[in-house]
Amino acid sequence: MNGKQVLTADDVRRALVRIAHEVLERNHGGQDLVFLGLRTRGVPIAQRLVALMQEFEGVAVPVGSLDIGLYRDDLAQRPRPSLQATRLPASVTGRTVVLVDDVLYTGRTVRAALDAIADLGRPRAIQLAVLVDRGHRELPIRADYVGKNLPTAREEQIVVHVSEVDGEDAVWIVAGDAAASVPQRTGAEA
Repeated sequence: MNGKQVLTADDVRRALVRIAHEVLERNHGGQDLVFLGLRTRGVPIAQRLVALMQEFEGVAVPVGSLDIGLYRDDLAQRPRPSLQATRLPASVTGRTVVLVDDVLYTGRTVRAALDAIADLGRPRAIQLAVLVDRGHRELPIRADYVGKNLPTAREEQIVVHVSEVDGEDAVWIVAGDAAASVPQRTGAEA
């Protein structure tokens, strides 16, 4: 891979363990939480966080997936979005939703996810957990839980691999033109 590996599989595991502990501490346990992973790589990350919380506290937290394809603000500029099912494991109304994504960049994906969640119910609160925060926000959005802050140049890309999708856990910073050569089975970072 052309680029610099910034997180190994062990680094990813440690970051997720830390995030799981932070979520439990901030929310005084896992009661009344619902985790929603953003397609694609946010889903396995959310599942791992919930499994860690189960291991630490013995509490079963519902985990599902959220597809935001129709909520994006760039539908006119993109080809027709490939839609996947949103899987809601429990009602979000009155609960704290922990939204999970792999990379936080401009904030536009998270804004779309907030709109999608609003159509599903009225949560008590929404928290955001990301594996990587790379900066360059275009909207006033920040993550509550961050695995790693990785300042980047705008022309660089963060490439996240998770074993469930890509066969390995790793994070790289690559030059914008090199990102196209990175083997990925699904869409690019948003």
